[in-house]
Amino acid sequence: MIPGWNNFYFLIGSAAASLTGLMFVAITLMSGRDRATALRGIALYSTPSLVHFAAVFSSSAVTMIPGLTAPEAAVVFGVIAVAGLACALRSVVGILRAPTGSGPPHWSDFWLYAGLPAALYVALIASALGESANAAWAARAMAGLLLALLLLGVRNAWDTVTWMAPTRPGSGA
Repeated sequence: MIPGWNNFYFLIGSAAASLTGLMFVAITLMSGRDRATALRGIALYSTPSLVHFAAVFSSSAVTMIPGLTAPEAAVVFGVIAVAGLACALRSVVGILRAPTGSGPPHWSDFWLYAGLPAALYVALIASALGESANAAWAARAMAGLLLALLLLGVRNAWDTVTWMAPTRPGSGA
């Protein structure tokens, strides 16, 4: 699909798939917490990271489909990016409406769990449109944006786990 990029997409797709599995392990840190609080935290903080990993993995898989034309791939990339944008916008609303009972969200939560992902998905939509038009910049833009999304997912997963682990019920925190 994108000549010369097979190894890149194989690498980031494999990383995204592995990190998705590790997120399931990390979610077990939520055991013993109040169910409503845990579900809200998962929805606002863990689910977006999983969506980022799934977007990178799915986009990487699309590049490996034999015989897929650039316009066909661009449509799939666009659908993936629109779904990611919907998740990011859900995070925007959720973080802005977060109850203050346990304190307001950290200032970085809005930008790193909602704002930046939304911007990356908008840029991915633009690169999908560029890919459909065979724009020379589109392949590099898509690769850079997917790598940024993968790294943001890693950062956010790390942030979530390092917040959850020390405050587990029964940990003395």
